[in-house]
Amino acid sequence: MVSAVFHSPIAAAEGSAIKTEASPANSTGASKLKDAKTATPAWQEQPTPGFDWSGLLLKVLPPIFGIALLIGIWAMVSIGTASSIPSPLETWKQAVVIFSDPFYSKGPNDQGVGWNILFSLKRVAVGFGLAAVVGIPVGFMIGRFEFLSRMFNPLISLLRPVSPLAWLPIGLLVFKGANPAAIWTIFICSIWPMIINTAVGVQRVPQDYMNVARVLNLSEWKIVTKILFPSVLPYMLTGVRLAVGTAWLVIVAAEMLTGGVGIGFWVWDEWNNLNVKNIIIAIFVIGIVGLLLEYALIKLATAFTFEEVKS
Repeated sequence: MVSAVFHSPIAAAEGSAIKTEASPANSTGASKLKDAKTATPAWQEQPTPGFDWSGLLLKVLPPIFGIALLIGIWAMVSIGTASSIPSPLETWKQAVVIFSDPFYSKGPNDQGVGWNILFSLKRVAVGFGLAAVVGIPVGFMIGRFEFLSRMFNPLISLLRPVSPLAWLPIGLLVFKGANPAAIWTIFICSIWPMIINTAVGVQRVPQDYMNVARVLNLSEWKIVTKILFPSVLPYMLTGVRLAVGTAWLVIVAAEMLTGGVGIGFWVWDEWNNLNVKNIIIAIFVIGIVGLLLEYALIKLATAFTFEEVKS
């Protein structure tokens, strides 16, 4: 005999309602749904950030104050020396006259400031380029092989502190000309930062890299191009940046002694003419050109430098 139990529809509906009211999960879900409907979107809650005026002022005001301080001291020195040192305003007026026609030519010893800068940059480029061609490979070899490091370290320590002008007579004696002597002086004074920084970079390559290269039986060329060069590049570019600053300093001193067209000769020639305004202008020109050279190399080094080295 089979028995069946029938439930009333009214009772079933009442039981379902009781279960729904008693269930905490359903209660929580309903409250979450209600909160979601009434919540404000996240993009509406976040205020739009305004322009960072404090950061801009922090970048702009200190350089302006520094330049104003320099001009103020310059003006006081001009007043204190009874105008033996020209004032900033007088020097500015003279600079406007000079740069109105920077590329005039009135003979071999009377050239515009533009030609003087270009001739000096040409000498720096030749001497600096030769120093890079020789110094960077020598630095790699000194850093790579301990025997060469021990052999060259005493020579570098002996020759590096020698004053640039001490090399100039040697260049005049060997090359029999002022222009190659100036290039020689730039070369011999620019080569040391490249050698030292490149060698230090090679020596600081992690030993694990070299062990892996030895296990893989890599050739010396692949070790240099695949392992050493990417690791040494930040150090090498630092040496290049230091070397170009040294080269620009040296060319001014060398041209004062050798003569011809160049920014150093222009300074010396204006001194012989007792034209102090042009000397001050030349000082600013030398500083600005050196600053631009260093800034360009810093940007180049930043582009090829790892993030941890940049910081």
